[in-house]
Amino acid sequence: MREPRQEANIESMPRRPRVATGGYAYHVLNRAVGRWKIFRKDEDYAAFERVLARVHDCLPTRLLAYCLMPNHWHLVLWPREDGELSEFLRLLTVTHTQRWHAHYHSAGTGPLYQGRFKSFPIQQDQHLLTVCRYVERNAPTAGLAPRAQAWPWGSAAKRLQRPPWLLDDAAWPLRRPSHWQELVNHPLCGQDVRRIETSAERGRPLGDDAWVQQTANKLSLQSTLRPRGGQPKAKEQQ
Repeated sequence: MREPRQEANIESMPRRPRVATGGYAYHVLNRAVGRWKIFRKDEDYAAFERVLARVHDCLPTRLLAYCLMPNHWHLVLWPREDGELSEFLRLLTVTHTQRWHAHYHSAGTGPLYQGRFKSFPIQQDQHLLTVCRYVERNAPTAGLAPRAQAWPWGSAAKRLQRPPWLLDDAAWPLRRPSHWQELVNHPLCGQDVRRIETSAERGRPLGDDAWVQQTANKLSLQSTLRPRGGQPKAKEQQ
């Protein structure tokens, strides 16, 4: 992918703080506006990975898992500091958008992404493992690959490299099972998928009931626990 003639310098971009508390693991998702294809060919995927690597060099936020899909992408990040998540995602989307428009000669035609990224915090136990499995098996779930590791644009494949590309495998907040590849390729139960997708859509913390309530209170996310319409919700079934 060709470089734009005038690309903003990552290091000199002004910071725009958002609420993003450090120390939590987050699932992050963003889609193309109108669900257009962000990645039209292999070089588009490779170009995004180059941007991801460059941003990671400037701001080494821990990357636990990721998957690039034709019209969206998933990242599982574990930032250390408050505001780090938002800054990492801002640098990533701004730089990628600039390069994408420069390559396709589409500057001035409107945004590439649908808007603000979606994210939710994850309890650092079995729930985090489940989210990482969900992310890494996106391609086989969508019928794009027979197995997760056969999709080159995700951490399931990169994890087979030594050392794994950009992945902070040695710094996971919990031990990843030794049969991880087998787990990733085993379908998740429908309830787990629904809970993850609800959390992604609403920004709702994902974990056990007590942790979810505590985290929602701490991060001012109480509204994400209420049903549509704003009425208090009954205790969520597990």
